[in-house]
Amino acid sequence: MNPKILWQPSDEFIENSHIFHFIKWLKEEKGLDFAGYNELWEWSVNEYRDFWEILLEYFSIDYSGEYQYVTHGEEMPQIEWFKGISLNYAQHVFRNANEDFPAIIFGNETDKYLEISWAELKQKVASFASYLRSIGIEKGDRVVAFLPNVPEATIAFLAVNSIGAIWSSTSPDFGVDSVVDRFAQIEPKVLIAVDGYTYNSKRYDKTDVVKNIYDNLPSLEKLILLDYIGETEKNVVFEDYVDFHDCLKDQDAELIFEEVEFEHPVWVLYSSGTTGLPKPITHSVGGVLMEHYKYLAFHNDVHPGERFFWYSTTGWMMWNFVQASFLMGATVVLYEGSPAYPDINKLWAFTEKARINHFGTSAPFIVACMKAGINPKEDYDLSMLRSISSTGAPLPPEGFDWIYDHVKQDVWLASMSGGTDVCTAFVGGNPLWAVREGEIQCRALGAAVYAFDEAGKAIYDEVGEMVITKPMPSMPIYFWNDKDFKRFKESYFTYYPGVWRHGDWIKINSVTKGLIILGRSDATLNRQGIRIGTAEIYRAVDMVKEVKDSLIVNLELEGGRHYMPLFVVMNEGYKLNDDIIRKIKNTLRQEYTPRHVPDEIITVNDLPYTISGKKMEAPVKKILLGFDIKKAINIDSMRNPESIDFFIEFKERLKG
Repeated sequence: MNPKILWQPSDEFIENSHIFHFIKWLKEEKGLDFAGYNELWEWSVNEYRDFWEILLEYFSIDYSGEYQYVTHGEEMPQIEWFKGISLNYAQHVFRNANEDFPAIIFGNETDKYLEISWAELKQKVASFASYLRSIGIEKGDRVVAFLPNVPEATIAFLAVNSIGAIWSSTSPDFGVDSVVDRFAQIEPKVLIAVDGYTYNSKRYDKTDVVKNIYDNLPSLEKLILLDYIGETEKNVVFEDYVDFHDCLKDQDAELIFEEVEFEHPVWVLYSSGTTGLPKPITHSVGGVLMEHYKYLAFHNDVHPGERFFWYSTTGWMMWNFVQASFLMGATVVLYEGSPAYPDINKLWAFTEKARINHFGTSAPFIVACMKAGINPKEDYDLSMLRSISSTGAPLPPEGFDWIYDHVKQDVWLASMSGGTDVCTAFVGGNPLWAVREGEIQCRALGAAVYAFDEAGKAIYDEVGEMVITKPMPSMPIYFWNDKDFKRFKESYFTYYPGVWRHGDWIKINSVTKGLIILGRSDATLNRQGIRIGTAEIYRAVDMVKEVKDSLIVNLELEGGRHYMPLFVVMNEGYKLNDDIIRKIKNTLRQEYTPRHVPDEIITVNDLPYTISGKKMEAPVKKILLGFDIKKAINIDSMRNPESIDFFIEFKERLKG
């Protein structure tokens, strides 16, 4: 009930936090007196209109026009926010321009290191925006990018946003069909693309891929090409293109911000797309602006001049989230390339070099560091590191322990969970509370997160469906080309009417108010009537040094029978044998219950992942249950499509 405390904020840490200042401000300016965070959270969700309206004032949001109501509409998803006002996201970014700190720090796996001043960033954004205007791009037009995580992507996004156009991006490790499936839905006018990239020291020429993308997007009017790896033959491939740096030549350009309606689209993000076309999730300028101010201030506690890093690609919503740290006056830290080249110490070495204050990563990276046996605190100067954030998958308790034992004892570990759906986290860090082993600290302000049982009743200390019962401004305004909200409603609102079902299993601690995410509910294991999250299986299997990776599914078969196979990838030098099988089963039994022990353990060469790095449990389950392969999985959404062949063959074995 009360997991052990691993870190406790000092009085100084608390008193310097944005959220402490906010609570004090609410009392002095609004007469609202809260005893602590939980009371503040309850007010923020029960009186959510007051909460979001107050944030307009607290963060001094610049807008024109007037609104009569905070929201229009009574039931999700068709709720509009602050109708009548106009603003601009990029304008708020550049409110923080100064020469005391760099705007961007950039590094890559080839050890390039670059600092960009605010003056340089502003000039380049103004120049790029001027070029876009010169070719006729205006408010509402779509500009898409096929770029790595480089400063040029940030420059392009801010320029696109400044003129009221709509941004969308993917990373260059996406295949042609996967990119076209995304971008074709929004009919872009401009494609900004890269000639190639480097990963694990290998150069990938993408010029042919770019040409195929361009040829398959008939709405395109212009191709802008970034020469990143120096592919000299691109002139042969492309008949007509503009060099990215030629778009920056107007040194006298003035940065002009086009104000747009609060609910005007800011960008289009995409679901993992494991089945069917990826969902084109469309967020509003005002919605993400408000949400990002809230989260970066209160739950990441980012301050002016601090250096904010998250390992990401332009195809993951965390790239968009990283840009939000500009709003707090922070320096955005970008890294392009493999996080483990030449070895898995790379990002810790980069943290020392870039003097990173807030380090963001994924739970699998932390687990990989743990299994590699590295000890960053002994090898690097991490004295400036104030917080470590983790997302992308549940972080097991051992991952929490590893951070405090091997990275830094006095660091705030903020595990968080949210998604592309809202471009933020529903649950995450809290600088006022202790960090407890294995628990996410809190439900975020304004996020009415609960665990529901099958009857739609809120439960505590039990595993339930993660739901959000009140609207948030960064919920999608719609899916592109889904103006009747059909796909939107099917995605979130069919299970509990009027309530957002996120698709995760969650358990909320009634005492600590902390939370545990137990994996996707659509991949949940039901053993003898007991619901088991896949995260528990992976936590235990991660303890077995011989195993590199694993995937678990539970198949509900005819006659009430169940079959739960565990698929494992072995570490180099090991082969699955009876001793290792026994070790895996004993670990699962000892760490959890006999129900957690699989019916069979099968070795595979590789496990299927989406391009954005999510394990594809649900599609594997559908394949093994006999679903039509085209309905079970979208091959173009996969990072390693060849890995699915094993499961197609395994299905035939199950038939026999």
